[in-house]
Amino acid sequence: MRKYIKKMAALGLAAMMTMPPATGLALDPILSHDQVTEGMVGTAYTVIDSSGQLRDFQVDIVGNMENGKGSQPMIMAKASGPVVEQTGGILQGMSGSPVYVNGYLIGAVAAGIKEMTPYTFFITPIDEMLPLWSMPDKKNKTHISTINIKKEAEKREKAAAEKKKRKEERAKSADKKVYGDELVDRARAAVTADKEQAKKEKDAPAKDEKNESAAQQPADDKPQAKADVKPEPKDVMYFSGFNQAGLDFLKRQIDPHDSFTFLPMGTPGTAAMNKTKYHATLEPGAAVGVAVTYGDFAVGATGTVTAVDGDRILAFGHPFLHRGNVNYFMTDATVVGTISGQSNGMKVANIGNIIGRISQDRATGIAGTLGQFPSVVPIKVSVKDNGLARSENYGARIAYDEDFLPQLSGGIAYAALSKTSDNLSGSTAKVGFRIRTDAVKDGVVKRDNMFYNTADVGQIAMAELMQAMSTICQNADKESDIIDVQVDITVDGGRKTASLVSAVPDKKKVKPGDTVKFTTTIKPYRKAKETLIIPYKVPDAQPAGTLNLDIRGGGLVPVTALMLLQQSGVDVASTPETKQTTEDRLRKLEKAGKNNEIVIAPGPVQATPSKEALANAQKDANLKRKAKVSRLASFGKQELTPGETKFATGYIIDNVIHSALTVERS
Repeated sequence: MRKYIKKMAALGLAAMMTMPPATGLALDPILSHDQVTEGMVGTAYTVIDSSGQLRDFQVDIVGNMENGKGSQPMIMAKASGPVVEQTGGILQGMSGSPVYVNGYLIGAVAAGIKEMTPYTFFITPIDEMLPLWSMPDKKNKTHISTINIKKEAEKREKAAAEKKKRKEERAKSADKKVYGDELVDRARAAVTADKEQAKKEKDAPAKDEKNESAAQQPADDKPQAKADVKPEPKDVMYFSGFNQAGLDFLKRQIDPHDSFTFLPMGTPGTAAMNKTKYHATLEPGAAVGVAVTYGDFAVGATGTVTAVDGDRILAFGHPFLHRGNVNYFMTDATVVGTISGQSNGMKVANIGNIIGRISQDRATGIAGTLGQFPSVVPIKVSVKDNGLARSENYGARIAYDEDFLPQLSGGIAYAALSKTSDNLSGSTAKVGFRIRTDAVKDGVVKRDNMFYNTADVGQIAMAELMQAMSTICQNADKESDIIDVQVDITVDGGRKTASLVSAVPDKKKVKPGDTVKFTTTIKPYRKAKETLIIPYKVPDAQPAGTLNLDIRGGGLVPVTALMLLQQSGVDVASTPETKQTTEDRLRKLEKAGKNNEIVIAPGPVQATPSKEALANAQKDANLKRKAKVSRLASFGKQELTPGETKFATGYIIDNVIHSALTVERS
């Protein structure tokens, strides 16, 4: 079945590559940064409200800033006019707004200067952004796409008509926006006014020369080579579907250095989500979004389109997460409005429909392609709260990025749990997950476990899911496909733990291969004692002497598999952790003791038998296996494994007790 799915996915991707490209505008003529000089006057375009209309504001070039070999050149400029007066300056979210001089595109609004007027900003030169289109793109090649490609062909004719209409409208308005005499006159008047105001501020007595000197710099002063440039727009990330607890959990996972402002807004509701536009178009100055996950839970940012060339777009003028070659969702975006503020003003926008794929996330901006879509990992989370009699199902698509998949999958599962259960303090949660992946031969990694925590059970309940996803994503042999992730969570609003009181064997003297029944008493928290009968099978190769056993909770530090074999008389060499395959590590996680299991296994302290005794025990065990293939007794639905018993309970077992058997060999 998986081969069939992958074959169809490959055919879909191949079909997409052979289809005619989606329609789009041609790249505007450009002016490289070394041709931009002090005193030039230009125009920038952006959207500032829900009308979606492009608005323009004047840009006065202050000068070029070179930071030495290998550094990114920037163009310093000042903004003026009714639009920036209305917004209160250059805001977060305006990043990427294209700047034109005499009809030539010179770059993108990119950064403000910390603690200075919000009208002064830097431009990322367009000639520094164009190389993004030709950079290597090795992502999105091997993974299964969940996007329906057929709709692209169905709407191609409509897209062609839209392209023609937009091109005609752009041609009609170009002269008015860029070359108009009225704009030139206004630009000259604004420059004169700025210089006069700057002269007044310079002549006025300063309150604090040291702290105010930067703010009083005249507009025509040349910028210093080491100006404190702050890439303002990248500081905001939008989130949808997360409550505050979920947002806090995810922030700790993906932003431990507190680099971003997290806003629980900026995406449409569920009804408007999950839509894909296969023939979308964008124009310079339009709002655009980038997202790493999309659906009931969304994470992303918005900015402005800088340049369009057919299906290709450049935007932001600064990095999103600065991850290089990436595989993210490109979305359209709807501007809500602007919030003024010198240090925290922003243009608020909603992430909208999926329209393409972002493939480059570099220092000078982001680049992507309309009509192509990222490989994704669908995640579904089902949560049932027994105390509240509430059940909810959630779904999202995570763009395939190995660096974020573990954190995002854990963050989404935690948020789903937190939203459904409301209060996670002092609760018990059973968490099961299934990951379909080619990292293991049978294609599935499964695990379930129980967790309890007095403060917030969700904080520890996601650890194993994130561990499994991290192991898959860190596969040293290949980049693994992850088809989907299913997480099932059941919550009980109370403490479901128990302590072991005693474990009495039905016989103290045993022979190799014997089954011993332990009458085990447990004391659940604030409940009456319970008695369980748990069998344990003595290994055939167990040497004569004392066999010390631990009866413990499965989540407590277990005896290693190597120690278990050695204590049973088998001569094996240790396999270093670094030599274990990804499948080995995943299987180890699957087989690890669970918090709600009672495990009976050899303890760490054993009497060391002689080499002769070990050899004889191993020889007898080999002869026994050759003479007769023994069917192991079973209890419940579990197979009784020689040397170790795992017995599932409805409680988290929180302690260890000890017992001992005397092994006699005839």
